[in-house]
Order: sequence, then structure tokens, then C-alpha cells
Amino acid sequence: MTEQGGEAIDSSVKPTLFIFSILSLGLAGSRLSAQDAPPLAPLPKIPQVQDSPDAPAAAPMPVKPANPLASAAPADVVASAVSAVARLGDEVVLGRYQVAVERMNPMWKERTAKRFGGMKELEKQLAGVARQMVQQGVSMISFKPQGKPGSFEVGPGKKVEKIGGEEIESLIFNQWMVLIPTVTNFRIIREGDPKPKIIESIGFQVAVSDKNKNDWSFIDGSGLTVNDLRMLYPTLPQDLEFPPLSKREVR
Repeated sequence: MTEQGGEAIDSSVKPTLFIFSILSLGLAGSRLSAQDAPPLAPLPKIPQVQDSPDAPAAAPMPVKPANPLASAAPADVVASAVSAVARLGDEVVLGRYQVAVERMNPMWKERTAKRFGGMKELEKQLAGVARQMVQQGVSMISFKPQGKPGSFEVGPGKKVEKIGGEEIESLIFNQWMVLIPTVTNFRIIREGDPKPKIIESIGFQVAVSDKNKNDWSFIDGSGLTVNDLRMLYPTLPQDLEFPPLSKREVR
């Protein structure tokens, strides 16, 4: 199908895709700008200790910088994130939408709730999702990871270790982030149309977990910009690129 056809599909099912984006954590069309979100707390600084007002400041602890490029996640960590996205998809396809809300990335959820006027209002918006999808003749028939994930270290922190008898403070990363491409299929039944339409939506999930925990939370990529994500995780690469988004009619 041509790009023009894809645009027609998008226009015809836009309200439902907006609903789905809520379910899958992104809230498409409700992007949070720098003005909407509160500033992130800065990393703690090493205090300078003085014996008296006239005494010179003590020398700060030497700092070993973190790898500016950071590291890609090990294969088992990426596999864990992909499996978590697959499980999320299974739950949402079965209509267990609350799981999507529960597994939403906490920082993204906070900003999303603020956008909607609070968590109670957000939950109110989500309460009628299943009914609205039925009314519009739309059902989700599959949601799966597909494609090559990319990974990053995020969540900067610090640790102190002794090197050559001297205490050295190292800047480290405490979390893994994995960008996981996904493919979702919708069935659309229109009144007067004898055959249902199947729409394929290519997107991605941002999965984040503390290191050594594999306890993943998610941000859906459909309503996300690079600036949105960098507001939450400012150490991400400046040349960060997201997996592509697309929609097409496959039947």
C-alpha cells in the first residue's frame, strides 16, 4: 500500500490508535514538552569540608569519569527486556489493560498523569477504553517484539573505591535502557463493509530496569520524541535515533 493509503488508514482509525497508545503507555498526541515536565533533580555534589570560616576548603575527592559512550547491555539483559515486552503484549491483547498502566515507566507515568490533571483523571480516561474499542469496531489481535533492539546505560550515579590507597569516586550508570521494535496488528470492522481490515502498526517500546534486577517498566514509542526521552534520561547520546514508526493495511 502506498504512503497515501497509509495516511488514509491513519485518518480513519486515529481515535482508536490514540486509545491504543494510552494502553501501550505512550499517549500518542499527548507529548510532554520541557514546559510540561518538572526539571530533573541534579546529581548530588561532593561537599567541601572546612574546619573554620578562615580555613581553606578541603580538596574534593578525585573523580574518575564514566565512559562517555556508555556500554551496550549484555545479551541476557536484552533478552530479558524483549521477553518482558512480549509478556506485556500478551496481557494487553487479552484485554488486561491495567497491566500496561502498572508497568508504565514511573517517571513517564508521573508526567503523563500531570498532563491529564492527575492520576485519578488518567485512570478515568483508561476505564472506558475496552468499551470504546468495541464501539469503533476495533480489536487488537497481536502485539509482539520484532526487530533488533538497541541498548544504553542510563541513570547516572556514583561509587567510591580505593585505588592505590586513595579513595576515588567513580561516575557510574545504574540502569539499562533497551529500545525494542514491535509490530501490532489491529482488526477493524466497519458497518457495511463485508470484510474486516487488518492494520499493521510498526512501533517500539522503551524498556528500563535497574541493573541486576530485570524488573522492566515501559514507555511506548508512538507518542514519544527524542527530546521527551532525553528529559528523563539526559545522558543518552546526542545522536540518538528511534526505531521507525509506520502503519499500513495488510488485508
